[in-house]
Amino acid sequence: MPSIDAVEGIGQRTATKLRKNGIRTTDALLRRAGDRKGRRKLAAETGFTEKQLLEWVNRSDLMRCKGIGGEYSDLLESAGVDTIKELRRRNAASLTNKMVEINEKKKLVRRLPTESMVSRWIESAKGLEPSVKH
Repeated sequence: MPSIDAVEGIGQRTATKLRKNGIRTTDALLRRAGDRKGRRKLAAETGFTEKQLLEWVNRSDLMRCKGIGGEYSDLLESAGVDTIKELRRRNAASLTNKMVEINEKKKLVRRLPTESMVSRWIESAKGLEPSVKH
């Protein structure tokens, strides 16, 4: 279970604020803010918006797949894949091509994932239960 500051978009100040509210890992964030009610409550406690919390929750959800870290979760989100549920339904070749296209424009990662890596992510996602409820 990655530390909360491994999530792309969560800086040191944000991580400190989340830790003060008992959230030290991505798993803890998913447990506390995986549904709308939890995000609403955590938003009230921390001052973060529900939208921002949902973005971090989605990235944390993707990071449950073996091989997906903070940068790759950001790249996946930019390619239109926000959750495990969405990743399960994707085609590895077309998703890889989309990520190459996105990265050429936004320069989100230094090393692009290969099609076989993306294929493994998709297979990994198929074995995980979704932890985000919108």
